[in-house]
Amino acid sequence: MKATVTVKHKRRIAIGFFLMAILLTLLVFRVAWIQIVDAEEYTRKAIDQQTSDNPIEPDRGIIYDRNGKELATSTTCYTLYVRPAQFTYDKSEEEISGMAAKLAEVLGKESETVYKNVTKETALVTMAQYMDKATADAVRALKYSGLEITEGTKRFYPLGNFASQVLGSVTIENSGRTGLELEYDQYLSGVEGRWVKNTDISGNELVEGTEEYHAAQEGLNIVSTLDETIQYYAEKAIAEGMEKTGAKRIMCLIMDPETGDVLASAVTPGFDPNNATAVDEEDKEAYSKMNNDERLAYLYKKWRNPIVSDTYEPGSTFKLITASSALEEKAITLTDTFSCNSRITVAGITLHCWSYRNHGTQTIQEAVGNSCNPVLAKVAAKLGKNTFYKYLDMYGITSKTGIDYPGEAGSIVQSLSNVGPVELATIGYGQGISVTPIQLLTAVNAMGNDGVLLEPRYVKALTDSDGNVVEEFDPVIVRQVISEKTADEMCKIMEYVVSEGGGGNAKVTGYRIGGKTGTANKVENGAYGDNYYSSFIGMAPMDDPKVSMLVIVDSPQGSYYGSVVAAPIAKSIFTDVLRYMNITPEYTEAEKKAIEGNYTVVPDVVGKEFSEAAGIIGGKDLKYSRPKSAKDDDNFIIVDQYPKAGTKVKKNSVVYIYKE
Repeated sequence: MKATVTVKHKRRIAIGFFLMAILLTLLVFRVAWIQIVDAEEYTRKAIDQQTSDNPIEPDRGIIYDRNGKELATSTTCYTLYVRPAQFTYDKSEEEISGMAAKLAEVLGKESETVYKNVTKETALVTMAQYMDKATADAVRALKYSGLEITEGTKRFYPLGNFASQVLGSVTIENSGRTGLELEYDQYLSGVEGRWVKNTDISGNELVEGTEEYHAAQEGLNIVSTLDETIQYYAEKAIAEGMEKTGAKRIMCLIMDPETGDVLASAVTPGFDPNNATAVDEEDKEAYSKMNNDERLAYLYKKWRNPIVSDTYEPGSTFKLITASSALEEKAITLTDTFSCNSRITVAGITLHCWSYRNHGTQTIQEAVGNSCNPVLAKVAAKLGKNTFYKYLDMYGITSKTGIDYPGEAGSIVQSLSNVGPVELATIGYGQGISVTPIQLLTAVNAMGNDGVLLEPRYVKALTDSDGNVVEEFDPVIVRQVISEKTADEMCKIMEYVVSEGGGGNAKVTGYRIGGKTGTANKVENGAYGDNYYSSFIGMAPMDDPKVSMLVIVDSPQGSYYGSVVAAPIAKSIFTDVLRYMNITPEYTEAEKKAIEGNYTVVPDVVGKEFSEAAGIIGGKDLKYSRPKSAKDDDNFIIVDQYPKAGTKVKKNSVVYIYKE
């Protein structure tokens, strides 16, 4: 029987043909769209899948001390990248999950985190950084497609918590975050290279594929002005000082007054730049409750270098600035005398000396040795505020030093228009003004450098990987502040303070040490509190200063006078540093005899304030024992002593002092 094609069948065939025609038209249109409109996008995706473009990390430059010892270097490490499209290609969800779990186990990560990374819709994902060789080999052993390992470097600080605030640290991307690492990042970082090659879906290089290799350009090394040995002496001394004083922190800055070089810059407590984001054990609970901003503030407080970035009230150490300015202006002479009855009235306001006893009639040398506030207030008045401020400018107190370090703070100085007689008087003896440690020592250095102010620096040269000097930074002369004559007079005054005055605890037998102690109330929450900055500033040898020093003890517990707290730390450092620098001791005849007989002569401290007497006794290589009734009292007058003044005793003998 012959089949008959009905109209109904014809209609169905026509509809089917029409639908197929539409589908074919749409398919042609889609193909054309892909090949013409989206061609560039699909070409890019194809290139991404077929091209391996790996960055080549440059070797970061080394940071050396002035003698070529490595303070910051780099070690080999490995970075793992994953190409999600290749990793997951032609695999089931279960297979991907299992592979991610194994990879997570090797990397020591959460499997969920790894799974999210390997399934991202991006061409390349950084899976792990700073892997050691063993971990990298374990990843290779998995033989998963889409994994790429590149060799790089990790910053390494061989001495750990050593000069940490100065050196700073780097970010996870190996770029400078703080300190010299940040200041000189453009030199240290180098230029990244690239390795571009054609690969198959598994990441294997194609035989006939193209390849481009652009070598990384190594970073330059920096030669710092730091001396590792001197830095060690400073850190050792302030660590011991922390144990003895119970202070919140101690800062020590050591410089070469003839060049402006920073030889040591130590702050305790510090941090380990190898693990810069680690939280101190005692702070972990509080840190866990902080928000992100608070955590960042916590870390930056730990990283900051207060020697450059913080200000403090210098107290009596600032009297050196006042005295030298007045001598230079000839407002006073070394032979002029001044009287002190423990207080002075200025514009109806009574200002007290630190001592409650009368210092009587004094020369400027004796006044600085006694740290007499009324005399220095009178000297400031003789200068007048306009002239005094001129010297604050000349000494660089009113401007930043320009040191090569990020985040330098400026001083806090009252506006000249707001300075009246009282403000002038208090600034004259170091109150009502805040400076950075680097500002103050840089200024005082001029007195040991024939009156010439130099710009301080942490770095002296840049070198390449072969040790060739690329750029050398010469000392920068800022200006002549005072004459050589005035500078010489100030050196004699500073030497008197240590040899005869309250700075005796910094004296080192055989060396001409000069300096000045300081004690100032800390400003806390906008007002003077119960804590102190206790300090000593000085240099040696005073006939031709080669090293200068500033020690600041922040909030010592118990005794708080600079002569008692800071000067002994300075003595410890001077003792080590002067010998290390091969500066030959020169003994007086009296010192030679004392050394040969291992004896010294007891000084007369009756009638003196305890803090001053402690320095004088220490300057004679003696110890002291205070009365039990004065255990927590530093403000008393000595009414008697044993042994009596003039008695010849063995060195390190104890002098017993008594109060009323």
